[in-house]
Amino acid sequence: MKVRLIKKIFMITLLLLVATLISVFTNYRYKGTFINTNRRIPIYCVDTKEKKVAITFDVSLGDEYIGEILNVLDKYNIKATFFIVGDWIDRNPDKLKQIYERGHEIGNHSDRHPNMTKISQEKIIEDININEAKIRNITASGTKLFRCPEGAYNDRVINTVEKSGYYCIQWDVDSIDWKEQGADIEYNRVIKNIKPGSIMLFHNTAKYTPENLPKIIKKLSAEGYKFVKVGDLIYKSNYTLDNEGKQISD
Repeated sequence: MKVRLIKKIFMITLLLLVATLISVFTNYRYKGTFINTNRRIPIYCVDTKEKKVAITFDVSLGDEYIGEILNVLDKYNIKATFFIVGDWIDRNPDKLKQIYERGHEIGNHSDRHPNMTKISQEKIIEDININEAKIRNITASGTKLFRCPEGAYNDRVINTVEKSGYYCIQWDVDSIDWKEQGADIEYNRVIKNIKPGSIMLFHNTAKYTPENLPKIIKKLSAEGYKFVKVGDLIYKSNYTLDNEGKQISD
């Protein structure tokens, strides 16, 4: 009887020990992910009480819907930010000029759209500089914003981009319009996730985007949101980034 009691006490103690270790490990992982990390990340959004948001487009493939998108933005007097790939500029120099002359902000999105985590620092710099030269040649103006191709980055990429003089910009509201899952799905996805300081991601080749833009603009405008370029949304100095890439003014 005494042996059984000892075994029972031992098993209970062992189970409590295991549960405690699991709890400690889980809590350590949680804190490591959200508190004690030194990983470099881009700017995903901005911490602000003002209802300001930015519309951005990644432009890297075809030239579909560029005209329709620009007409929509003109209609509602909205200026957006276009992150443009150098290969696209080679094929569409007049369209780049049109985007710029209609008052929109141009961001560097690389020259060849490589996954920059897989190339050397020297190649990253070379690729960025080649596209910067193409943009300057057509617009006579430089860029201060960079978006990583494929949204792929690591510490080396972020460090290189920032040392090259750019703010590295990601997004916190992804329409995922390139999947073309349906206009309503994409619209609801954007509206559900928007908040003050958000940066939205769209693509010029996604077929539902020209249809959704007016609806998104009217809906958010009715809720008191203002649309600004990324360069006018982000803090340029005296800021920190939290673990989710939210830019916080010091």
